[in-house]
Amino acid sequence: MSVPNRLESGNESTEIGSDILLEKRQKAVALHYQPESDSAPKIVAGGEGEIAKRIIELAGQYEIPIYEQPDVVEALAKLEVGTEVPPEFYQVVAEVLAFVYSIDRKWERRST
Repeated sequence: MSVPNRLESGNESTEIGSDILLEKRQKAVALHYQPESDSAPKIVAGGEGEIAKRIIELAGQYEIPIYEQPDVVEALAKLEVGTEVPPEFYQVVAEVLAFVYSIDRKWERRST
């Protein structure tokens, strides 16, 4: 998958792919979702400060795009790593995934 590493705005940035990273002012949450096998996206990493910076750094190394959604980051940051995103967040996460898929399609068209 060829996608941009990161979309940034000042201190805020967020990432997406089939893996997703959401970060707001030194907070980051990484999500993973495989629709073929997962019933819902899972939180695979989260933290603030140096941990958030490291999550973003790793996402950049693996070319996972960043998507900025500060309110979502705040809400998801309260959940435990390893848990599925609860149903009350499905609509918001679906919007994030739709953004990722649109980026994927644009990059696929460019490479063909």
